[in-house]
Amino acid sequence: MDDIDWAQVGALIDQLYSASDELEALFPGRKFTLDGHLVGSVGEVVAAYMFALTLNPASTLGHDAIAPDGRQVEIKLTQGKTVALRHPPEHLLVLARPKGGALSVIYNGPGEIAWDAAGKRQANGQRPIGLGKLKALAAGLKDEEKLVLVREAPV
Repeated sequence: MDDIDWAQVGALIDQLYSASDELEALFPGRKFTLDGHLVGSVGEVVAAYMFALTLNPASTLGHDAIAPDGRQVEIKLTQGKTVALRHPPEHLLVLARPKGGALSVIYNGPGEIAWDAAGKRQANGQRPIGLGKLKALAAGLKDEEKLVLVREAPV
């Protein structure tokens, strides 16, 4: 991933946010949020770059990547205030990139801790957890519980 033009990636992501804003202006009362596979894939490739992860094939059930030390990693990227978990991941990385803002690491630690703190399972099978709660959990983690940051966020 060293040969990727991350400035171009950042510009393309900004264009997506702009298109979303323009669609919402054209259709008041309708939300055109960037979510699903698009945001998930962006999060996966950015996290892989930042933490030297090996990505699993797209749509692999369970985990998105493998860390250099062999840990299975679930990756979440949001522009909102919560993420949702379907299962207790071995390791969880939660990234946030608000509209017009820089990407930040919200949580980088054992998945079980976040899973135990998540809300009740919703009708869609997911358990939500807020970014504020994840930040509080992250503050109590030891360095050895975290993946090593190899490179800063490129976007």
